Amino acid sequence: MKSRHPVDRAAGAVHAERVLHAARSASAAATSSVAASWSRSLNFHGLAPDDPLRQERMDAARFREACERMDRLLPIAAGVMDRLFAAVGDTGCSVVFSDADGVILDRRGAPGDDDTFAECGLWTGTTWSERTEGTNGIGTCLIEERPVIVYRDDHFHSRNTAMSCMGAPVFDHLGRLAAVLDISSCRDDLTKGVARLTAHAVADAARRIESDNFQAAFPGCRIVVAEGHGPGGAMLLAVDRDDLLVGATRKARKTLGLDDDSFRTPSPLGDVMDGAGRKSDLGDAERGEIRRALARAGGNASAAARDLGVSRATLYRHMARLGVSR
Repeated sequence: MKSRHPVDRAAGAVHAERVLHAARSASAAATSSVAASWSRSLNFHGLAPDDPLRQERMDAARFREACERMDRLLPIAAGVMDRLFAAVGDTGCSVVFSDADGVILDRRGAPGDDDTFAECGLWTGTTWSERTEGTNGIGTCLIEERPVIVYRDDHFHSRNTAMSCMGAPVFDHLGRLAAVLDISSCRDDLTKGVARLTAHAVADAARRIESDNFQAAFPGCRIVVAEGHGPGGAMLLAVDRDDLLVGATRKARKTLGLDDDSFRTPSPLGDVMDGAGRKSDLGDAERGEIRRALARAGGNASAAARDLGVSRATLYRHMARLGVSR
């Protein structure tokens, strides 16, 4: 890996002074998300940009407990991480997956780069929340709940400025923030343009984890992909056999105005998508059942009647009443 040399004392002092100046300026924090994060790191978390100490890795027992709390999401994320690392691993990048506390639970990295990332503290069992490490790709992503790029000197701590980090949030099947997927690089030739492209790949991969986890959370349900699904978020709905909406991803909840109460008494999918909560119509239900039977029978009325358990004459009467054609 072609990496930046460790930050020397003079360069670290210059970075620390720049961070302190911006973090203490109300106007800078109001106009820059990076400066706002620096301000949180300094004024809320009480960190110092020139602090040379890193957080210790958690012990094996605590790490195991953290992994157990993510027992369903971790295996789902592992496959996506494998594919993502296959695409970026030869560029000196490390792919990491953290929980909602910023604890790195899994990582992918080339053996030749492991010493560099271990020295930077980007390793399983370490915590990268803003509370512990200030502005960084994992912790700042958790605070802002959106994809972020923390490019070298954007980091709060001088000791972290050798890295560029691109993080994307992962929301669980209930729409709650559950994890962060991050790609970090210690290469000194990584341009901001490449960082932006990498950030798009991370966001796509995070949405894949969300989608796979959502489907796993609602076995036996029909998963509906709604308009707007894509890099901006997973727009998925889970519908049971009675066509009642029983689950929705975070983006779907926000778009359709759903909350936890919406699923305590599920509504028909059509009502939710229409947004008007239309009155139930038995005719619509009967019409839909007849049309499905005809579709399964390829338009053969006799076969459709047998499927419905009625005579062909009865089926024809219902079709005429409901305006259903073959």
